[in-house]
Amino acid sequence: MAEKDYDNKLMVLDAQHMEEEREIDLMELLYRLIEKLKYIVLSAVLCALIAGVYSFFVVVPMYQATAKLYVINSKDSALNLSDLQIGSFLTSDYQEIFKTWEVHEMVIQELGLDYTYGKLSGMLSVSNPPSTRILNITATSADPVEATDIANTYAKVAKKFISTTMDTAEPNVLSIALKPTTPVSPNKTMNVLLGFVLGALLAIGIITVQFVLDDKIKTADDIQRYAGLPNLAMVPVLGFGDSNAKLRA
Repeated sequence: MAEKDYDNKLMVLDAQHMEEEREIDLMELLYRLIEKLKYIVLSAVLCALIAGVYSFFVVVPMYQATAKLYVINSKDSALNLSDLQIGSFLTSDYQEIFKTWEVHEMVIQELGLDYTYGKLSGMLSVSNPPSTRILNITATSADPVEATDIANTYAKVAKKFISTTMDTAEPNVLSIALKPTTPVSPNKTMNVLLGFVLGALLAIGIITVQFVLDDKIKTADDIQRYAGLPNLAMVPVLGFGDSNAKLRA
């Protein structure tokens, strides 16, 4: 029983010792990061500059223009509740109209574009805000004028296609697309901030890995901690031609 108690005490002491080592390591890592702070800042600034150059001079800015259609289901001037309810259901159906090749072809012919259906479809997005009978037709392009023309032409073409193909009332144009004045991407400020943060994290990661992999004995405390040997004396070491004394354990 005495031997078991002794072994248990040793295990508890070893666990406490290991815990203390981990805590000390964390403190040493913190001191190492503070010591290398200038490199962390340098890495962050460098990555921020790279992100800035990429955002301002490499990435092509993209513009968006949006036209809006209002969906109704009555050819008469008077609307009833049934027309409004059916219009809500038709809104989802009309979104599929913009995926047909016929509508894409009509837009290409109208504007004289040299785009494939896939390319043109990738520039277009159609959304329906919840609980509304409104279709937002958004076109994205590097040319703000082209984005405006594509959005308005899709609205114009879809009106006629819906009326003739689905035998229902034409949607009304609620709002035409206006020429955008500012790009929607890239977000230059956000990219620079992300570059700064990623640069700092990259430097911290490299320093942390170097710290973890570094098993060299640097101080007298390291000898006592890892080898369990007491330090009996400190011997000064003078380098050849060096007047500054160093201590060796």
